[in-house]
Amino acid sequence: MNMNRWQSLIFSRLKVGLFIVLVGAMVFFNPMIAPATALDYAQQNLVNHDFSGQDLRDSKFDHANLRSSNFSNANLEGVRFFASNLESANFEGANLRYADLESARLIRVNFTNAVLEGAFATNTLFKGAIIDGADFTDVLLRPDVEKYLCTIAKGTNPVTGRDTKDTLYCPD
Repeated sequence: MNMNRWQSLIFSRLKVGLFIVLVGAMVFFNPMIAPATALDYAQQNLVNHDFSGQDLRDSKFDHANLRSSNFSNANLEGVRFFASNLESANFEGANLRYADLESARLIRVNFTNAVLEGAFATNTLFKGAIIDGADFTDVLLRPDVEKYLCTIAKGTNPVTGRDTKDTLYCPD
């Protein structure tokens, strides 16, 4: 009789333990519950890398070579691209709110319909950039860069509804 009681006790503890392990596994492996974690890509060579559609909030790409990489429709809110080479990168439809683009090389970059609201870009090259429909609301830019961007600005951002020229404070 004592043996059955002991077996019953062990069996019930095993069930409880298995339940805890299963619940823990569900929480750990469920992407709906697990928080997004920032990644560190600093100083990496990621030429032609495809980051399209990814959630990369608060990640770091400082001093990375990201030439011709694809960030289209990616969530890049708060991402650091400090001194990165982003030549010919594609940011079409990307969320770059509050991103750090300081000292980045943005030659021939596609910012079509991107939202750069509150981004930091005071020492950034934008030569040959495509900014159709981009939202530059509250972006910190050098006056000469802002003036250059006004010469190529056109379109309305489909997410914010703001005209690119208005977000750059371009003269009429």
